Amino acid sequence: MTDTLDDLNVEGTTVGVRIDVNSPIGDDGMLADDARLRAHVDTLSELIERGGRVAVLAHQGRPGGDDFVTLESHADRLSKLLDHPVDYVDATFSKAAREAVSNLENGDCVVLENTRFYSEEYMEFEPERAAQTHLVTGLAPVLDAYVNDAFAAAHRSQPSLVGFPTVLPGYAGRVMESELDTLGTIEETPEPRIYVLGGAKVSDSIDVAWSVLEKGLADHVLTTGVVGNVFLIADGVDLGDASSDFIYDQGYWDEIDRAADLLDAYGERVALPRDVAVERDGQRHELGINALPPQDDEAAMDIGSSTLAYYRRLLEDAGTVILNGPAGVFEDEAFEKGTRTLYNAATDVETSIVGGGDTASALRQLGVEGFSHVSTGGGAALRMLTAEPLPAVTALENGPTHQQPADD
Repeated sequence: MTDTLDDLNVEGTTVGVRIDVNSPIGDDGMLADDARLRAHVDTLSELIERGGRVAVLAHQGRPGGDDFVTLESHADRLSKLLDHPVDYVDATFSKAAREAVSNLENGDCVVLENTRFYSEEYMEFEPERAAQTHLVTGLAPVLDAYVNDAFAAAHRSQPSLVGFPTVLPGYAGRVMESELDTLGTIEETPEPRIYVLGGAKVSDSIDVAWSVLEKGLADHVLTTGVVGNVFLIADGVDLGDASSDFIYDQGYWDEIDRAADLLDAYGERVALPRDVAVERDGQRHELGINALPPQDDEAAMDIGSSTLAYYRRLLEDAGTVILNGPAGVFEDEAFEKGTRTLYNAATDVETSIVGGGDTASALRQLGVEGFSHVSTGGGAALRMLTAEPLPAVTALENGPTHQQPADD
């Protein structure tokens, strides 16, 4: 059982808070979307209002990418969202960072520099080893407690995620708590239970399908997106050169055999697209399975109207729907129909749960609302749905196993 903020005596306590605010960055190097920052407002506001001394840890981008920037603009945006001053220091665990944290007063908040500016944050460690990294040994001495609110990164075992709770009392923030409460109790949701698996994370989606079907957690699995295309090929459908080449180039060709094995075992509970949409003469053009393959340069970009009608009928009888991944290339207006229609249909189901990552991005772009729960995590959500442990959560549950380094 993970302790939460309800178990933390916050007033006067210096708290290191790991959040996930990895966000799109504009051409000007500034934040282009603050959705992930908004998700952590409740946790940070509560800690500030309860008199905590808050030091924020987070990452942004990857080395070499245009989005690999400092967290200065994140601090500015957090200050506006919290309606409270938020300082920024361009250091993570150096003397400057420790001084900034040590100088905090009750109700103060400071954002430390991008943890990925530090090389060890790219490495995966066992918690005991992570506790010995420069980040943890440098910063932990000026912290009294650690709060992990970064559910979206909880499937990783980097120092900022698993090292601190090995030497400090650890707690789940409100985002983490909500995600664990919802995704950790899928078996208690109303039945029939339907999983809609799409997008391009083919291997992960097949893992989820196997897991939920074997454990009796899913009455039906509906396939869409690239996942659906892989299952169609596994079922012997010729999707044409363009779609097949894409699947091969993405390294998904080996997944076709896994999809075929799943169909052999649970075919009556796995629904496949009945038609697809391609681009022809600059327009959306739908083709039934019997009309395939399409012309050589035409790729399956979305599911078609017949599939949508079929899937909507199944959803009408569902008690719970879990969606992960878009149904097609929703970024293109001509091919957003499948994703928009399915998501809107899901909002009418008693309990509707949406995975994070691309799925949450699609929701924001399409403006679809009304779900019971929208996860902040893509990979972490998928891992929970297959009952795999999350290293960051396990580290919180296990608690401190090493003595906190002394502050020199």
